[in-house]
Amino acid sequence: MKNEDVFARYSRQIFIEEIGLEGQKKIMNAKVLVIGAGGLGSPVIQYLAAAGVGTLGVVDFDEVELHNLNRQIVHNENSVGKSKVKSAEEFVKKLNHQVSFISFENKIDESNAWEIISQFDIIIDGSDNFKTRYLVNDICVKLEKPLVYGSILGFSGQVAVFNCNGSKNLRDLFPEPPFDKNLPDCDSLGVLGTLPGIVGSMMAGLTLKLITDLPLPLNKITLIDTLNWRFQTIDF
Repeated sequence: MKNEDVFARYSRQIFIEEIGLEGQKKIMNAKVLVIGAGGLGSPVIQYLAAAGVGTLGVVDFDEVELHNLNRQIVHNENSVGKSKVKSAEEFVKKLNHQVSFISFENKIDESNAWEIISQFDIIIDGSDNFKTRYLVNDICVKLEKPLVYGSILGFSGQVAVFNCNGSKNLRDLFPEPPFDKNLPDCDSLGVLGTLPGIVGSMMAGLTLKLITDLPLPLNKITLIDTLNWRFQTIDF
């Protein structure tokens, strides 16, 4: 992309004193992995692609279903039955063809997580189960990769940045995952469609701050309660 095209496209970011042209260059050189192309992954993918993140990896093994469409905004009615990763790639290419999209159409687990995560600078966890969250966290710790974390349920969400420049990680906050198989999830209790948009946008914002070396809320977790419209940040 020519310099004048870069400026025209990203001028509203470049005009921000704390970002500028150098910050935009960092964004365009960044390699970010998004785990999950669902409720949280969708707004993350959308805003990082729009911001011009140079390389965007997305890992998801699932297919788009009709009930996904109330919140998973990178997909549409024509995506139903398609791979979520392929659907997300189509969205990104239409939004910003300059983004290098790397797709991983498989479940991230012990057999492949290290290989996948090691290719990227920043990891964003939009997964929906504790096993994956803790696996990703532990590998990020070993590889010294910063991890942007989010979770959602009903009207409530959480956001944090883990393992950044020696900061604490998920196990410092919750040492072990819960083992109760009957724990509530979005499939049983639902989620309001706007909630992942709010939480995912916050995750994307933290990622862009991380890329451009702006101040981050380390060793803190933000709790979002959209039913009572309360936002609380807690140190840990």
